[in-house]
Amino acid sequence: MCESELIDEISVVSLIGMPGGGKSTVGRQLARRLGRIFADADQAIEQRVSCSIATFFEREGEERFRDVETEVLRDLVNRPRLVLATGGGVVLREENRRLLSERTVCIYLRSNPEELFRRVRHDRRRPLLQVQDPLGRLREMIAQRDPLYRQTARYVVETGRPSVTTLVNMVLMQLELAGLVDPATVPSPVGRPMATD
Repeated sequence: MCESELIDEISVVSLIGMPGGGKSTVGRQLARRLGRIFADADQAIEQRVSCSIATFFEREGEERFRDVETEVLRDLVNRPRLVLATGGGVVLREENRRLLSERTVCIYLRSNPEELFRRVRHDRRRPLLQVQDPLGRLREMIAQRDPLYRQTARYVVETGRPSVTTLVNMVLMQLELAGLVDPATVPSPVGRPMATD
């Protein structure tokens, strides 16, 4: 198999990480750069339950939400040529961690709690952060989830404050270094000049 075919042999590239970590934004651009389809697991869940996640959470509870999340994930990891942005709590179930680590090239977009808080402090669509102290809640969630993200992911990319384009390039460089992307077919502009007409 030639190097340029390697990424095509992988059904799904998945992104995991905390709410507000940039999974959907990075995922859309990554899919564009790789010539793949983008899917957002949270949107797929909302389509399946015919309401917002916040509404479903309130009506059915977290356990039932996690059941639906696993059902949707089982479907998505079998789709060809996909870049998948997952929900922040997807790693809380062992089956989900196994699906992501075994069936996808999984990348953890790692963020610190202060940066996440800056991004999500006004977002009312995240049911687990509708508490008196959302920053404290984010710290608790990271303490619980970070080991699970690390256990599941093949690669970790620190998000910090770079632009989305820079984050996409960092992900692409990880895939290139692993031999999963041919830099000639998906050039990363970081560290080398861009081709001009």
